[in-house]
Amino acid sequence: MDVVVLAQTLVSGLLLGGIFALVAIGLTLIFGVMKILNFAHGDFLMLGMYFAYFLSVMFGIDPYLSAIASLPLFFGLGWLVQTWLIRPVLKAPESIQILVTVGLSLFLQNLALFLFSPDFQSLRVTYGSETLKFFGASVSVVRLVASAIAVVTSIGLYFFLARTDTGKALRACAEERLGAMAVGIDVERMYKVAFGIGIACVALAGVLMTPFFYIAPQVGLPFTLTAFVVVVLGGLGSLPGALVGGLLIGIIESLGEVLLPSPSMKQMATFSVFLLILLLRPQGLMGGKLA
Repeated sequence: MDVVVLAQTLVSGLLLGGIFALVAIGLTLIFGVMKILNFAHGDFLMLGMYFAYFLSVMFGIDPYLSAIASLPLFFGLGWLVQTWLIRPVLKAPESIQILVTVGLSLFLQNLALFLFSPDFQSLRVTYGSETLKFFGASVSVVRLVASAIAVVTSIGLYFFLARTDTGKALRACAEERLGAMAVGIDVERMYKVAFGIGIACVALAGVLMTPFFYIAPQVGLPFTLTAFVVVVLGGLGSLPGALVGGLLIGIIESLGEVLLPSPSMKQMATFSVFLLILLLRPQGLMGGKLA
């Protein structure tokens, strides 16, 4: 592998990793606060992609502008899902919680199949083919913008949790639910906020990917699996860990695509890392405290 190919591989991996980080941060926030694993997480990414696609096709709205509208919409959707579907099973056994989120995943996929058909869709923007040169590597402008927005959003969420009253309340609920209730924090409301933010993050990732990734009802499943790998790598409940883990997994996938005999084998490298982390450091790279 020469220097230019290596630079191209690393840059591509970092850009992909920024998206992975935003997806994983939504998942780790939900788990960190509510201690529930959302197996439907990637399906909200799929809904975000269709949201941006139809806004662009029907109204000519640029997908990066539709990202602004996606945040309150999917935050509200997450709030409703938590209220009516997740809240009733919070005290149920973990197996029931998993089955509920798996059922939600299947429902969303089949709803998308019914509404949008199984055909793959793609969205082309006028600046989609523009590139920049960086140390000899070609950098896609749309991927660069998407990754930059994802990383800035991830960092902004970290400071939101660290500096604001709502963020501190979320962290209190994550660390000690009964203690948070004792000092007057509305834990049920914080659960809704956490789920809403988590869904808004993953839907935003979907919107950002729309100009350079295919759109289909089953597109979310691989991202759900990758998000779990990133969360385990970074540390369950750790937002900085999700950001670092996302960037690392992006690089690992990119290197795997180049070094392995077939590009389709790239996820073998990702899941090999997943197994090694579970065996050697199950707490992840950066522990497990929210923020």
